[in-house]
Amino acid sequence: MVLTGTKQGHSSLSPVSESSVMSSISILSTSLQLKYVSLGVLVLQTTSLVLTMRYSRTLQAEGPRYLASSAVVCAEVLKIVACMLLVFRDHNFSVRAMNRVLKEEIFNKPLLTLKLAIPSGIYTLQNNLLYVALSNLDAATYQVTYQLKILTTALFSVSMLGISLTIYQWLSLVILMTGIALVQWPTEVTSITKQEDLTASSQLMGLLAVLVACFSSGFAGVYFEKILKESKQSVWVRNIQLGLFGLIFGLGGVFVYDGERVRQNGLFQGYNGLTCTVVALQALGGLVIAAVITYADNILKGFATSISIILSTLISYFLLEDFDPTSVFFLGAMLVIAATFLYGYESTPAVNPAKV
Repeated sequence: MVLTGTKQGHSSLSPVSESSVMSSISILSTSLQLKYVSLGVLVLQTTSLVLTMRYSRTLQAEGPRYLASSAVVCAEVLKIVACMLLVFRDHNFSVRAMNRVLKEEIFNKPLLTLKLAIPSGIYTLQNNLLYVALSNLDAATYQVTYQLKILTTALFSVSMLGISLTIYQWLSLVILMTGIALVQWPTEVTSITKQEDLTASSQLMGLLAVLVACFSSGFAGVYFEKILKESKQSVWVRNIQLGLFGLIFGLGGVFVYDGERVRQNGLFQGYNGLTCTVVALQALGGLVIAAVITYADNILKGFATSISIILSTLISYFLLEDFDPTSVFFLGAMLVIAATFLYGYESTPAVNPAKV
């Protein structure tokens, strides 16, 4: 049987086999393109969100400043609309098919829908805390410190998903903690303007906000990942469910914490083009993260994070002029970037068994 096949030459592959090979190559090429595009957008979105949010919270302007709680609500609304459009596209632009899926997944599965209220409430808290953090910390310090979420995510993954970490991953977490500690290390060289803008109490408030956001991000991310693995529905439908609960929690936060100011000046007080940009970037962030979960690996995530930290540092120093880097900061930032790469690099082989 082998000899008869040798006379066929290149025609030994049937048209069906050739078609399958070409289809596999096409799918692989598309997947790689989606991976790098999603990560490129992630770098752009992360860097621009942090910088614009920081600038919008420190910009001196006439009239009342926009409410962070209001911006969080608007971002949830925009995210729900965007996800519904994506579901609409996935079902061949059929309104009937989209309505059927949404009804089946949201209303006909109340227990699964209620499960998503937990990460949704935590994400809403986290989004509000990020505004607090960037109102009190410069963009570079925030970016590096926020990488502590790698540690919290790893710990929650071990406890909730039963994932085991390698010795190199544990080492990377130690390096990460060391780097963040160096970034937050107090320095004696502080300019007068920085002392006026960032007092010790405001820096402490910003640091506490980042720390709570890191823990909430780690828990909510792992919890959401667990739900995604247990269900077969698309991530866009799950994000609609998250957004609906987030909208409810967000509106509650608006009227509990900012109710008086809303009654005086309205929900959209202080809004301008910059505020709308921040809202759009925050809403886009959730969708980009969802895409990265699908297409990206940990190495490329670490690469994107590193680029984002470097860009934030450079722009904070040269353009925003609210950051005076020290050698201790640079050492800590390099350790954080190295830890990000080490953690992602060592986790990739663990999930791909060797083929003999």
